[in-house]
Amino acid sequence: MSPESHPEPDRAEFVQTVLEWLDEPDASTETIDDAFALLADQRRRLLLRVMRTYDEEVTLPDAAEEVAVRETGHSVTNISAERVTEVYLSLYHDHLPRLVDAGLLAYDQERDLVAPDDI
Repeated sequence: MSPESHPEPDRAEFVQTVLEWLDEPDASTETIDDAFALLADQRRRLLLRVMRTYDEEVTLPDAAEEVAVRETGHSVTNISAERVTEVYLSLYHDHLPRLVDAGLLAYDQERDLVAPDDI
């Protein structure tokens, strides 16, 4: 096999690690499926990473900026306000409620603050 057939060698290791974890009898099939569904979206994964990085309350606008930075690889000064607004709205309406419902994040709507919960 040529090296080009496996551009990301860590991927196979990661999948093997996950499969070993799945062999543990503690988690139900539904729990596993729910976890994969939550992690399937890159924006949700980025938000979780942002919250793990700061490990404290962050305003949702600041979290949206950081997610946009990580999505694009650009500094915040090189990202349009429209892009940050789009990220904010998708976090607010879609991704954040899912993560709050799962018990991973807490959200204070009155203060527009996101906080790690069980991260």
